[in-house]
Amino acid sequence: MKALLALLSLVALPIMAAEPTLYGRYEYIALPEIGGEVLKAKMDTGALTASLSAKDIETFTRDGDEWVRFRLATKDASNKVYEHKVARISKIKTRSEEDADDEESAAPSKRPVVDLELCLGNVKRTVEVNLTDRSSFNYPLLIGAKALREFGAAVNPARRFTADKPDC
Repeated sequence: MKALLALLSLVALPIMAAEPTLYGRYEYIALPEIGGEVLKAKMDTGALTASLSAKDIETFTRDGDEWVRFRLATKDASNKVYEHKVARISKIKTRSEEDADDEESAAPSKRPVVDLELCLGNVKRTVEVNLTDRSSFNYPLLIGAKALREFGAAVNPARRFTADKPDC
């Protein structure tokens, strides 16, 4: 009987953990460090990292550190150039590369990753965001599982824009 009670208490532990905030599949997110831009974002539990639509991406060295300069590749974006210190370079395998028969021809793309402040509702977090041209996609910002975890978020795919406009 004691073993059963011990097992039941272990099963109940996750229920006592803090409940995540529930967001919709799409939300508005502000980028305080990128001119305060507010973008429509897709909350994607199937992606690991966050991705921001950028163009003219160029890495360079400043004071011995790797930096990146880029412009936003979004509808209505200004032509402003942003510079950010690179946190790391990620190797991303695209879906088409994952399906390729010849693995040697499927070289992953390399993307600069920056630590960027994001504001979702009234919550501000710094998350890793890789830079890539997403201009062919409907949503210029993709929020992956790592960023969702930083925000303590869960996603209800049947809902859209459940958070208030960003106010951080």
